[in-house]
Amino acid sequence: MRRVVVTGMAGVTSLGNSWSEVREKMKAGKTGIRRMESWDFYTGLNTRLAGPVEGFDVDKRYPRKMLRSMGPVSKMAVYATEMALESAGLTDDPLLTSGRMGVAYGSSFGSTQPVVAFTDLIRDGYSRDLSATSYVKMMGHTTAVNIGVFYGLSGRVIPTSSACTSGSQGIGYAYEAIRYGMQDAMVAGGAEELCPTMAAVFDTLYATSIKNDTPDLSPRPFDKDRDGLVIGEGAGTLILEEYEQAKARGATIFAEIIGYKTNSDGRHITNPTQETMELAMSGALADAGMSYQDIDFISGHGTATEQGDIAESQATNTVMGSTTPINSLKSYFGHSLGACGAIEAWLSIEMMREGWFAPTANLDEVDPLCADVDYIMESGRSISAEHFVSNNFAFGGINTSLVFRNASAI
Repeated sequence: MRRVVVTGMAGVTSLGNSWSEVREKMKAGKTGIRRMESWDFYTGLNTRLAGPVEGFDVDKRYPRKMLRSMGPVSKMAVYATEMALESAGLTDDPLLTSGRMGVAYGSSFGSTQPVVAFTDLIRDGYSRDLSATSYVKMMGHTTAVNIGVFYGLSGRVIPTSSACTSGSQGIGYAYEAIRYGMQDAMVAGGAEELCPTMAAVFDTLYATSIKNDTPDLSPRPFDKDRDGLVIGEGAGTLILEEYEQAKARGATIFAEIIGYKTNSDGRHITNPTQETMELAMSGALADAGMSYQDIDFISGHGTATEQGDIAESQATNTVMGSTTPINSLKSYFGHSLGACGAIEAWLSIEMMREGWFAPTANLDEVDPLCADVDYIMESGRSISAEHFVSNNFAFGGINTSLVFRNASAI
């Protein structure tokens, strides 16, 4: 089986679109959470908090013809991919159109604005806002196909629309496609655009934070005073390549993916299951041929919901023990749904390369019902990490776990 390395990575977040910008704000204790004044219009919505990407605009950057098929989610995905390809030194490289490079990318949903146009048609019998590209903007695989068309990728397309594991499954399936010789390189990741309908999904489950007047104090993953999650948006892209190919072309290698496992609970659509979380983590370790003692850091899912935090922490303790440091980056960006797994993988690789890992923001006192694990709190921590695990868990009972190796250890 072939080795798979990360040769490019980039993202779009509510704290900035580069590691230097994100790191600076994290070290200053800033988060991207804001009170959404425009959401006061929705009287049936309890939460007013979100992690918006502010000032993002590519309408003058890309040709109008290419933009016609893109909603906000695809624009962020395409931009993150542009930056990742540049990072990989693959911009305009013949590899892109060779058939040996594909895309595995996803989002929970496409853009939601076109849904309104279709709703008008069904309800009123006509719609002024329907166009030839309305469906393309809202379809579940809009990010994957827009990336493929924009960059001329002619390899396989693997859409991942699995809610909060869309990004991590994109990375995992891309890893498998290269590992088993189906492709030599892949664009991998996930994206999500902010929409009040996304917040409403969790609001109906009483799972959103309503600390609406103190956006800097929420969400609070694993904290005893948490009151729910906050929705975010963004995109994250990794460029994955077969190791020998990357080495032969002199590419910078940022990390190696050495393990992946995905499974499903098979029990409940929305309630997390500790036992299958454990199987995902232990399966990823087995795929990597590693023991939990080999892992130096864990990027947790950490949504700041009671059931999720407790189940995840207990599963982590069972499989990984109590001494491996863990954080939740959703404390900075909110829950960016389909983007979170890719953004968290990107930023965790950056942290591993730098040897500094951010604390979980707003984690002041751990919920006593959460397991006794080594939560990174209050200030960042210097860790010389050779390996880390990135975990994500989604509606539908879908679980993912990825194992990364530091490029310095390759």
